[in-house]
Amino acid sequence: MGGSAPLGDVARRLVRIGERQGLDVGSMLRRTAIPADSTCRPGVTLDQVAELTQELWILTGDELFGLGPPLAPGSFQLVMRSVLHVPDLRAALQRLVEASEVLPGMPRLRVTADEALVRIEIDLSLLDDPDHLAAEILAVLIHRMPGWLVGRRIPLRELTLPWPEPSYAADYEVVFGRHPVFDAGGLTLAFDTALLSAPLIRDEHDLADYLRDQPNSWLATRDYGSSTADQVRKILEHGLSGHWPAPDDIAARLSVSTQHLRRLLRAEHTSIRQIKEELLRDAAVASLTRGDESVEELARRLGFSEASAFRRAFRRWTGQPPGAYRQAASPGTQFRTEGAYPEGLSPTLRPGLTSQF
Repeated sequence: MGGSAPLGDVARRLVRIGERQGLDVGSMLRRTAIPADSTCRPGVTLDQVAELTQELWILTGDELFGLGPPLAPGSFQLVMRSVLHVPDLRAALQRLVEASEVLPGMPRLRVTADEALVRIEIDLSLLDDPDHLAAEILAVLIHRMPGWLVGRRIPLRELTLPWPEPSYAADYEVVFGRHPVFDAGGLTLAFDTALLSAPLIRDEHDLADYLRDQPNSWLATRDYGSSTADQVRKILEHGLSGHWPAPDDIAARLSVSTQHLRRLLRAEHTSIRQIKEELLRDAAVASLTRGDESVEELARRLGFSEASAFRRAFRRWTGQPPGAYRQAASPGTQFRTEGAYPEGLSPTLRPGLTSQF
């Protein structure tokens, strides 16, 4: 996940899954334009990790990467269609439980509720998942899916994880809004029982957009667009086309003072400057991977006064100068060919493969 672990760490764990499945990991990295050593340092982008994830879905034919009983492509889409047309969150969770009982390969879910809390337990017993990546994906989906269905954030009251505390433990709070209890007896998420009566507001059109956004919805650190950082990021994205809004302008858009905005972002362990740098880095990496403009042109487009300033910034972001990064993602390795996909699948996945559970 983009926040629960640095993207390079997510890429590294995806690579380890590929190696365990006996896949040609080198080819996977070349097709996703990820330099082999970039999984060990900053510089891997959300889009690249999303493509690497899609590679694993295609090559394993499994929405959980072959880490347990096979979960056929299209399973998540089928589950989402089963929950979409019920009246409220209570009924949607019941549909999820029913799906987990009959759908081959889907981990079993157990939902219990008392007057205060709803608890969702995810059975991981059939997963062979030493890096806990599939378990993290499941936890994120089970947390964010209800929020998407009802159009509001679901604050967690409890989060337990059945593995030791990892080096990136503090970042779970960014993704889930709550620090987990590690080494617990199972994977459990809990939220307020009052939310069970929340009506579902989504339709088929919304679902099509949601499915197209996989796997970005679990890779991104933002929780359903609810964080201040996410709102600031959306405003700042317009700066990539030529005009960067000032902090006062951003604060005015969000109807808060500039000082309060900075406090909110500090609470989310980020800042306007950091978000802007992330946007610039990702735009730079995407351009260098495509290879369709010179370093000088790219520097001007991103608003740098001179190419040397851009080169210094890029080295700070990725540990490499732009030229070396471009060479590692050379045109001979960055573009897919028809033969790179089984059964004629195109780089844009079919709807049944744009999902996971």
